[in-house]
Amino acid sequence: MAIVAVLMVAIEWLEIKFRSRLERWLVKSVKTQIIGASLLGAVPGCFDAFFVVSLYTHRLVGFGALVAVMLSTAGDEAFAMLAMIPKEVLAVFAVCAALGIVGGFIAEWLARKLKIEPAHPCVIKMHEGESGRNLELTHFLKEHVWEHIVKKHLPRLFLWVFFTMVAVYLLMVCVDLAAILPQNKLLLILLAAVIGIIPESGPHLVFLTLYAEGLIPFSVLLVSTLSQDGHGLLPLLSHSIRDAVRVQIFTTLFSLAVGLALFLIGF
Repeated sequence: MAIVAVLMVAIEWLEIKFRSRLERWLVKSVKTQIIGASLLGAVPGCFDAFFVVSLYTHRLVGFGALVAVMLSTAGDEAFAMLAMIPKEVLAVFAVCAALGIVGGFIAEWLARKLKIEPAHPCVIKMHEGESGRNLELTHFLKEHVWEHIVKKHLPRLFLWVFFTMVAVYLLMVCVDLAAILPQNKLLLILLAAVIGIIPESGPHLVFLTLYAEGLIPFSVLLVSTLSQDGHGLLPLLSHSIRDAVRVQIFTTLFSLAVGLALFLIGF
C-alpha cells in the first residue's frame, strides 16, 4: 500500500500541475478530445474522469470524449492492478486506451446521428485555480494528499482489497473455483459487463483478484475493466442522470461486445 500511496500522490500532483495545458489541448477538436480523454483515462486514479466530466458539463468536450474516458479508466483500482499484476497491467491499460478511442468515436457518431445533446452546463468545482504556478506545496499536502488521498481514497482502497482477497481466499478453500469458473467463461463475461454498471470500482477487484490467482482468463478482466467507470461517473450523476444512464448503457454494451468477440475467437 505504501507504493500505491506514493503513486497516487505523484500522479495527483502531475495532473493538477499540468491541468490547464491538458484542457487547452483537449478542447481543440473532436479527435483530440476523444484520443486525449482515452489516454487520460488510462492514467491511474479518479482525477482524469472527474476532469473530463467537468469539461463535458461545461460543454467543452462531447459525448465521445466522455465515453472514451469511462471505457479506458480503471479508477483507483488501477493502483491495485499495478501491485497485483505488474507484468500484465501495462497491456491492460494500453488495450483499454485503444478500445476507449474506438468506443469514443462510435459514441460520438451515434450522438450526432441520434441528435443527443448534453444537459445544460453547470459549474463543478474541481481544484479551481490550482494549476501550474498556482499550486502551493502546503495547500497540496493538506487538501490533496491528506484530505483527498489519505483520508478518502486510501482507506476505501485498502478495505476493498483486503476484504476482496479474504473473500476469494475463503471461496478457494471452500469451493473448487479452478474447476468451476473456466467452464462458465461466457457467464463471467456477462457478469463482468453488468457488474460494471455499479458506480464504484471496488467490485472490479473481485475479477482482478480472480485473474491474479489464475482463475479467470484475460478476456474477463478486460471486460470488467472496460465496463466499470469507478466513481468517476458520480459527478455526472449529480449533474444529469440522463447523460449518466446513456454513458452506462454504451459502455456496458460496448464491453459486452468486446467480450463476446474474444469469446468467439477463443481468447
